[in-house]
Order: sequence, then structure tokens, then C-alpha cells
Amino acid sequence: MQQDRRRSQRHALRGLAKIRTSASTFPRDCWVTDVSDGGVRLFVEGLEVPESFTLVFDGDARPRECRVVWRLGHEIGAEFTDGRRHNFAGDLVRAQRKK
Repeated sequence: MQQDRRRSQRHALRGLAKIRTSASTFPRDCWVTDVSDGGVRLFVEGLEVPESFTLVFDGDARPRECRVVWRLGHEIGAEFTDGRRHNFAGDLVRAQRKK
């Protein structure tokens, strides 16, 4: 049995976010499949995602700085590198549900 090493609770989230990279002029869409206070799982097609990028969530005014932790096909797991925001994931999920 594999041990769960997450430091914060993961929340399922089906929604769009935008990836900004230093090489790209325009933000590109990606799907968020789950999020925690410490990181995010994304589904990205048609974009070569660099090791570090900025993620802009719909409904959250502050972009998050990220670093890729793992890749599996079109799925990417990334950690937030801009510091931990307490209950970020829960607040984001509640905001998405209100729409």
C-alpha cells in the first residue's frame, strides 16, 4: 500500500486555470483536476510546460508560482513555491461551487 505524503488535504476540482510562462506571451488554458494548499494536479495539452510557471485560477485574483514535481503524459503535478496560504484549496473550491 502506497503512503500518502501530502501535507494538506486534496480537494477535487474540475475547472479551468491559465498557465503563464516566461516564454509565452499569452496565458494558456489548462484543466485543474485537484488542488491542495501545497499544490495542484493539472491536465495540459498542446503546451510544453516548463519546470517553473505561474498559474492563475479562475475566481482567485492572486496568481500562484509553481514548480513541476511529476509528469505523466498530459498530467502534471506541481507544488506552490510562493508560500503556503492557509485554506487556499478549500476557499477556491467553495468559490468555484458558487458559480
